[in-house]
Amino acid sequence: SIFILSCSSGVEAPFTKTTVPVIGKVTVDGQEPGGSIQIKCFNKGETDQENPTVSGGFTKKDGTFELSTYTTGDGLPVGDYTLTFVWKKLDLMTRSYGGPDKLKKRYDDPKKSKIEVSVKESEAPIDMGVIELKTK
Repeated sequence: SIFILSCSSGVEAPFTKTTVPVIGKVTVDGQEPGGSIQIKCFNKGETDQENPTVSGGFTKKDGTFELSTYTTGDGLPVGDYTLTFVWKKLDLMTRSYGGPDKLKKRYDDPKKSKIEVSVKESEAPIDMGVIELKTK
């Protein structure tokens, strides 16, 4: 694996937590989304003030996803997470993700989301199976 180091202050690479791969598939109203749904992972435990992490990812057109923290598909650090889902328009030209949420903001609030994953130390990927989202 390749590590990219930025030498801003001469300190060694930032502390990285061990991650466990997390995969799954999202359907919307029983169908493959055909677009990119943004997934964000919110740790339900204490925020690590010293080494906070941001985890998430985007679905592929068929709805499959792999969650990432440091590198693509590396997974999540051990912990309990609430997942949020937002489906907007991905503009590859401007590298922007915007417009109205096609899921009508039904899954964008970590306090209301019922979609959760518990990550324990493991070599095997955690497969969340099919997560069924609805627009109505």
